[in-house]
Amino acid sequence: MKQILIFNINVGKINILKKICEELSIRIVPISRKDYSQKLGYLASIPGFKKNNINYKRSELPSEMLVFSGLTSDDIDEFLASYKKSMLPPINLKAVITMYNINWTPEALYSELLKEHMKM
Repeated sequence: MKQILIFNINVGKINILKKICEELSIRIVPISRKDYSQKLGYLASIPGFKKNNINYKRSELPSEMLVFSGLTSDDIDEFLASYKKSMLPPINLKAVITMYNINWTPEALYSELLKEHMKM
């Protein structure tokens, strides 16, 4: 299933993202702060991942983040081109769910992406 998990994105931007994704047959999945203790595999509804019983009690992620699941590189390129055409401000932290990060929490992925972004 082609989907994009979205974190800490305001409603106005979500509505535009939904329009972009509808045209590309991509599902948008807003992730609420209470679910930040779950593994990315669970949040993306990947078989074999179960919900854990840990309540997330920390604050919201400091900035926006997108996580792609089930998209090919062509799908991602098409999405990014459409996003750029929309004239929305960029979302700097983006990732694809991989075998390396599928067991990470959103907070762990955010931390890693932020480190990478700061190096660039």
